[in-house]
Amino acid sequence: MHAARDALRATARRIDDATPAGRDRAVDALRALAILGVVLGHWLVTALVADGGALRAESPLHSMPWLAPVSWAFQTLAVFFLVGGHAATKGYVSARARGVPYGSWLRSRLVRLFRPVVALLALWTVAAAGLSAAGADVGTVRTLVKLALSPLWFLLVFAALTAATPLLTRLNPLWPLAVVLHVDLVRFGLGGPSWLGWANVAAGWLVPYTLGAAWTRGELEGRRAGWVLLGGGAAATAGLVAWAGYPASMVGVPGSAVSNLDPPTLAAVTFGLAQCGLALLLRERLRRAMRRPLVWAAVALVNLSAMTVFLWHQTALMATTATGLLAGRLPGLHTTPEDLAWVAARLVWLPVFALGLAVCWSAFRTQEQGPRGGGGRRSRVVAVHRSGGTRAKGTGGA
Repeated sequence: MHAARDALRATARRIDDATPAGRDRAVDALRALAILGVVLGHWLVTALVADGGALRAESPLHSMPWLAPVSWAFQTLAVFFLVGGHAATKGYVSARARGVPYGSWLRSRLVRLFRPVVALLALWTVAAAGLSAAGADVGTVRTLVKLALSPLWFLLVFAALTAATPLLTRLNPLWPLAVVLHVDLVRFGLGGPSWLGWANVAAGWLVPYTLGAAWTRGELEGRRAGWVLLGGGAAATAGLVAWAGYPASMVGVPGSAVSNLDPPTLAAVTFGLAQCGLALLLRERLRRAMRRPLVWAAVALVNLSAMTVFLWHQTALMATTATGLLAGRLPGLHTTPEDLAWVAARLVWLPVFALGLAVCWSAFRTQEQGPRGGGGRRSRVVAVHRSGGTRAKGTGGA
């Protein structure tokens, strides 16, 4: 026991010592928090209800809308786009200064971004075909595949914004914010077509992404910018929910007429501004926390496997649900999410989901990290942080 603890501390110190002194560890911490927030959020609000021989997706937010604050804590995509915009802009500027062609810069990022997707697509193609051949309910197969592949929309948007980084390094976030405002005004205020909302998929996530570029330019230093974003974003979101009819939940709820996230609405974007402001305010505290070797090593490892965690967390939930069916209809796993008893039972299942995700990580991490070399995982982490890069997300630099 003592030997294992000493080995863990020695590894943490080695990672800490190998990290360049100028690296902003708060960036890595925010990225890790954003990814883990999405994972926990999905595990808490995604229910696969066993109904006869079929599984259907439901959300506890539908029958218990007063749980909406849960979505405020775990819908952290805006923070990820903030960090992604910051890192991509910094990486592009650095690459250009070194004379690296744009094509080479972009290719290196997209390869690292999409390489782990191949295994996910392959597994679920085989799984869907196998379930269909076995006579599984068509609705069940569709539900499972949709949940498994739902993270891919994010990758496509993030890849598009990454490709456009040279055009976005100087874009003021107010411009995409104005697009979102006018799209919602036409959709909801003037009775315009609902398909117009899909313009907000790009415009909505451009807002935090270009805020990240502004961070790189040094325009968000100090605490004033953080307080303005936090206060202004929170006030705007509260007003939109209270008086403009926007849903209080910041994630989609099956059966609801309007989703704040699919596509993003003005309320989701203003909420994201508040989150970005809070993230900026937390930078100094996170930098101090990251001085502790064990904490920093944990954050470094999450970043190294961030794509694997993000892509496979829904599969881990579904694998646990399917395996649990062998024992019957279990509370919090197969039952309808309609009361606090379900919430309490779901909290008990979270460690089991985490165990399932650990199995997925063990099986598929090499798609993201590459084959294990002679030095193993520890050597890869040390090498990555000595170089000042983060392989996990392919955003470079920060």
